[in-house]
Formats: sequence, C-alpha cells, structure tokens
Amino acid sequence: MAGKHFPRSKSRILLCGLLIIGFSLVFCLFSSYPLRNPTHLQFTNPNTNVETSFVTSLDHFLTHKAPKFSSARDDTVHGEAQDDEVTKLDNEIYKMEVDRLYSDPYYPVDLPLKVYVYNMPSKFTYDLLWLFSKTYKETSNLTSNGSPVHRLIEQHSIDYWLWVDLIAPESERLLKSVIRAHRQEEADLFYVPFFTTISFFLLEKQQCKALYREALKWITDQPAWKRSGGRDHIIPVHHPWSFKSVRRAVKNAIWLLPDMDSTGNWYKPGQVFLEKDLILPYVPNVDLCDAKCLAETNQKRSTLLFLRGRLKRNAGGKIRSRLVAELSGADGVIIEEGTAGEGGKAAAQRGMRKSLYCLSPAGDTPSSARLFDAIVSGCIPVIVSDELELPFEGILDYRKIAIFVSSSDALKPGWLLNFLKGISPARIKEMQQNLAKYSRHFLYSSPAQPLGPEDLVWRMMAGKVVNIKLHSRRSERVVEGSRSRCTCECRPSNITTAPGLS
Repeated sequence: MAGKHFPRSKSRILLCGLLIIGFSLVFCLFSSYPLRNPTHLQFTNPNTNVETSFVTSLDHFLTHKAPKFSSARDDTVHGEAQDDEVTKLDNEIYKMEVDRLYSDPYYPVDLPLKVYVYNMPSKFTYDLLWLFSKTYKETSNLTSNGSPVHRLIEQHSIDYWLWVDLIAPESERLLKSVIRAHRQEEADLFYVPFFTTISFFLLEKQQCKALYREALKWITDQPAWKRSGGRDHIIPVHHPWSFKSVRRAVKNAIWLLPDMDSTGNWYKPGQVFLEKDLILPYVPNVDLCDAKCLAETNQKRSTLLFLRGRLKRNAGGKIRSRLVAELSGADGVIIEEGTAGEGGKAAAQRGMRKSLYCLSPAGDTPSSARLFDAIVSGCIPVIVSDELELPFEGILDYRKIAIFVSSSDALKPGWLLNFLKGISPARIKEMQQNLAKYSRHFLYSSPAQPLGPEDLVWRMMAGKVVNIKLHSRRSERVVEGSRSRCTCECRPSNITTAPGLS
C-alpha cells in the first residue's frame, strides 16, 4: 500500500517545487522591471560613487581617463574633398533614415537620442581642462566686476558635465535617454565639445579670439555642419560672454544657454530663441540640503526673506539695488553683500538654510545662480526677473516650488513682505516638499544621474529633433527667389505676474 502512494507523494513534491520556482521567477521579473512612477526611481546607483564637485571630478577625469598624449585621432577634415564628404554623408543619412522610418513605428520621435560627439583637436578640449586644473587655486584672479574667475567657470561648467557623460564607456553610464553614436550617419544630433568659457576667462584676449576663429573654421568645415547649416549641432555657450566674437556665424546651431535675455544686452536679435536653443541651470555654489538636512532645518527657518550676493549689478540687474533700498531694515529680512571664497559660500549656505524665502532678482542677465542655490537649500525662491526663462520648463512646473513677482509689484512700498506673509502654511509646506523632490534636477554629477540635469537636457532635446530635421531639409531644397525662409522664431516678452494666494 505504501508503494502505491509513493509516486503520488513524489509528484506532489515535484509540483510544489515547480510552483515555487515559477513564483520566484515572476517575482524577480516584476521587481526588476523599471517603475513608471519617478518617485520610486533611485537617485543613484548604490554601487556607484557620485561626484558633484566640478574640481574633484575634473581632477579624477584628467588623472585617470584623459588621453596621455595630444596626438589622439580627431575629426579634422582636410583638402578639397569636403563637398564629396557632404554628399556621401547625406546619402548615408538618407538610407539610415528610410530604414528607421519603415522599421520603427515611433520614428522620428524616439529615445534614446543618438548623439555624435566630435573628436576635436586637444587645444579645444583637453588642453583647456588642464589649463583650468593647473590654475584654479589662483583665487586672486578676478574679473573686472570682482567675481572669482574660476568660480564663474565652475558655475557655467555644463559643457564639462555633458561631455564627460557622453564619452564615458556605456558600462559606466546610467542615462537611458541618450547614447553616443559612433557613426555620423546614425546621429540625431552632433555635440561640439569646445570649452568656450574656460578659453574666454583663462586665455589672453587676442589668444582667445584667435582660438575662437580656429574653432569656428574647424566646426563649419565639418561635412555634417555643411549639410544642415549647423541646425543639428549643439554648442555650449553657457556664459553670456563666451564665443561672443564669432556667434553670428553659428546662430543656426542649438545653443546651451543660462537664459534668453531678450533685452538685447547679451545676444543680438535673431540669435537665440526657445524653439531653437535650450536653457540649462547654473551649477549650484552651495551644498545640497538632503532629506535629513531638510527635516532638521524646515522647522527652524526663522528668517522670512534672505538675500546675499552682489547688491549692485548692471543692465537688468539694477532692480537689485532698488529692492535693497525697499527691504533693508525690515523685520524678518536679511540682506548681505556677498563675498568670494569658501567664507562667502558658507555664509550663503547658512543663510539660505535658516530662511523660509530666498530673494532671486535678476543679475547682469535675467538669470542668476542664486535661484539654483536656493532650490538645493530648500529655500523657496522669490523670483523678481521679468525677462527670465527657466531650464527644462517643458518638463518642470516651477509654480510648485517658486514665487513669481513682477518688478513693478516688488518695488511697491510694503507690498512684497505683505504678500509673502499672506501665503498659507499649507502652501508653504507643499512647496518645501516639492523643493525636496526637485533638487535632483539641478545637481550635475559624474556619473550623470537619471532625472538629473544632464538627463533632462536630452529629454528636452528629443522634442526639438523633428523641427530640426524640418528646417535642415527645407534649407537644403529652398531655391533662389523663393519666399523668405521660416525660422519659427517666437520671442514675446516674458513678463512675470504675481500668482494668487492659496
């Protein structure tokens, strides 16, 4: 009788084992599947060291990853074969695009973007990085308005963070929104890795202008540039003075900018507009106030409104001195003249972490690094800059983390403080919670993190690709005598207004 039951018992054990294995496989499958809700995404890979300091990251990059010799292969084009190369590239791109059109149901709206990174001669790339690395301790090196040169370069180092991520081995990269194309015909966009800000500040004036002219010739000699007129090329010109002497010749390219400045003080009419270019955040000057820090500071923010920085600025920044005159001495308001160096950074960081609101008026340009310092400090920005355009606004809703006030309202006696005091505690708490979530979008790092600024750059770029292709092809086929070429330029004045209270 025992013999009759043994096979059945054995089969039950086998069946239970198979069920356990099956459930385990299903659990593993679902647990490894990427979640759609971004609040569940990890900020970093737990097995990866993340570096957010430009100086530290650059030192590691130059020591461990930069080529040891400057004779590495580059993409320089020589001789009279350029026109043939343009035709050849055009035919290869046509074949590639036709294949994608008929095989990819979502083409040309597609991620990841495929970006070709030019291998430029080292005098435009590695040599400039080494120049910064060897001289950054010279803190006495100041601009004409008193700003530390190397700190300004760090604030505008978006060119470094994007480039280092793009050229990193795929095994070390975390972003899924962009991959590096190794053949030009496969590329959606072309990245020009010329460090325009370093060259502007650290080279002699005539030496810088000569290097700009060399870079311009090198870029515009490229077959891909000639084919599209540069419309699918990305040029980082994040400091408003960088590449200024040759900008007119590259105005069709996608510029990576700190703002638009439609007043005309920094960019000529027709050079910059939202449909073509992309606004990127400054690199914050203060350290991130993380979740633990926010939990400790949000209940202790005793200052109502804080401002520390240069209180007299030029152009659109003249609003600062008028705001200082209006607000100085008011109860709950701290306004301090900024100072350079680590002492100034520490004072700004302490002040922001003790304050409920941080005043963010225009600088010499409509934008200011102070805005991003406030965000990563958990201090609600009060933006007084009528011409300001913001980074990644196609993705991020800044109304959830900042207060927008028109200059005319902010200068009315007593208006701004009464306005801020009337904002409900519930809304303040909600904005503080949103700041905690949004900080990650403004922290450049190596390796670049999902939902960090580098990632959002490429997500925003994906929305431009179809329009870029349209204008590139249209420019290639428009004949002499046809109607004026459409630029689809949209540059209405961006006048901010104060939102209603909740």
